[in-house]
Amino acid sequence: MAASFIRLYEENPDPRKITHIVNVLRNGGLIIYPSDTIYGLGCDIFNQKAVDKVRRIKNINNKKMDLAFVCYDLSHLSVYAKNVSTTVFKLMKKILPGPYTFILNASSKVPKILKVKKKKVGIRIPNNRIPREIVQELGNPIVTTSLHDDDKILEYATDPELIYEQYKNQVDLIIDGGYGDNQASTIIDYSGEELEIIREGKGEINKFL
Repeated sequence: MAASFIRLYEENPDPRKITHIVNVLRNGGLIIYPSDTIYGLGCDIFNQKAVDKVRRIKNINNKKMDLAFVCYDLSHLSVYAKNVSTTVFKLMKKILPGPYTFILNASSKVPKILKVKKKKVGIRIPNNRIPREIVQELGNPIVTTSLHDDDKILEYATDPELIYEQYKNQVDLIIDGGYGDNQASTIIDYSGEELEIIREGKGEINKFL
């Protein structure tokens, strides 16, 4: 059965459609959704079968498992991350929501959720109302990973209809939120004593230098 294809407008996401999407997630479904950068593939962090499906689609080795959590705001930070300094917290509060992924030391809950010995966790709070409202209604973050295209010229898929054609038999629901960006988030690792820029993406780097 092919995935559902739902059109949502970031300026004013239809609450009924948001509720439907959340029900799909609660039932173990996988969704593809827009963000402030590229389209993402996500599921409920507490549904182990769904997380396993995400691994299979992206061919992610369990030990590597470089997945991030999409959160509504920083209220979930103390649940899934630990030893976050005041400086880092203030920075996150200042620039989020935005096109950044923060790598932080994971709390003890993260390995239990992902079933891996994970010492770090990626936190994303995208500047896009669609994923944030989904997460807010769901009541907990979603596991997320970017959609990566095999095309070497255009690294990330941006057209929702083309994304649908490629993934309609692998996921349960695809959200058409308009054309996506083809630039991923900037990844900043704050898990050590000094910050490390893992990937220079859409977010400005000079904020960290």
